[in-house]
Amino acid sequence: MLLVLTGLIGVGCAEAGEKKFAFPDDLPEFVLESDFDIIDWERQAGEFDGMVGNQNMVGVIGADMPSLNGQKWMWHLWGIDEVLGKELTVVGYHKETETIHPILTSSNDSWSVTLAGENNGADAHTPSSVKFTEPGEWALLLYVNEELFDIIVLNINE
Repeated sequence: MLLVLTGLIGVGCAEAGEKKFAFPDDLPEFVLESDFDIIDWERQAGEFDGMVGNQNMVGVIGADMPSLNGQKWMWHLWGIDEVLGKELTVVGYHKETETIHPILTSSNDSWSVTLAGENNGADAHTPSSVKFTEPGEWALLLYVNEELFDIIVLNINE
């Protein structure tokens, strides 16, 4: 009986250690699987001050009509101190396929861009080009200096 219990415990541990998602090889190491567990698909991005996002956290100019065609977006973030040298990392998660994608296309790093100072009332901002791989519901996990900052949920049309 002890052998059977030991086998069950071993199987349980192997299953608990498995990843739910296939992480891209170049995904930044600080992105955690548990970050995806807290996505609230009911919390869709709203419109405010000519931007789309989560008011007083993240607003994006250009995201009001997201599409599969490449677009230019201007990211605005509130609640950031000491912007100099900080990076914004954007991780796209497609709900239907449960796949993770980079969406930034404007830099050498398809995951991150450098933040600049105040703009449009926000503490930090940065422009970027973005491209989505397919239509559907997307969660954009936003990290500032390797820490999860906010999550924006958008519906991307063709």
